[in-house]
Amino acid sequence: MSYVLLIVEPCGQRSARSEAEGRAAYAQMVGFAEELKSRGVLKAAESLVADDRATRLAIRAGRSVAIDGPFSEAKEMVGGFFLLDVASRDEALAIAAQCPAAQWATVEVRESGPCFA
Repeated sequence: MSYVLLIVEPCGQRSARSEAEGRAAYAQMVGFAEELKSRGVLKAAESLVADDRATRLAIRAGRSVAIDGPFSEAKEMVGGFFLLDVASRDEALAIAAQCPAAQWATVEVRESGPCFA
């Protein structure tokens, strides 16, 4: 079963860290990904740049509308993800509990599936 661990972090948290603190946090996450890969449960993992470098796109009434970040209404942003291949939700939750980001962000666990379910 595929599960995604979404790293949901407060907007502005990254800019509040020193470069050394940011690099240390990133190193923890890279180590976590390497450990998951060695266990054979990691399909993919990526860190995402802050939302001030993001663009939201929507098509409404046949018109494309693009909005550049940062997004004033947002209090949180998706900072990265881990795509897992595990046997159960319980296993995905156990892995999420081991994620270093759970100490400074929220780790949202989502099973992949069709959008109509």
